[in-house]
Amino acid sequence: MRKPINFEEAMTRLQIIVEKLEKGEESLEESMKLFEEGAKLSADCYGILTKAEQKITEFSKIEKQTEEQDEE
Repeated sequence: MRKPINFEEAMTRLQIIVEKLEKGEESLEESMKLFEEGAKLSADCYGILTKAEQKITEFSKIEKQTEEQDEE
């Protein structure tokens, strides 16, 4: 499987993996592969969310500075 190019695709693939693992119909070997893929996707999503949070924090600081300058 190719690596997801964005957050939404990663989350969709994670959902599929969770559903497969919850059914318990996969072999142990396949379950381990799915788990490993899911762990990597989870880490990727966490990284994407962390970057988004940092950008939002930066934008909030800029907006606050702009509002303070406007008040002067």
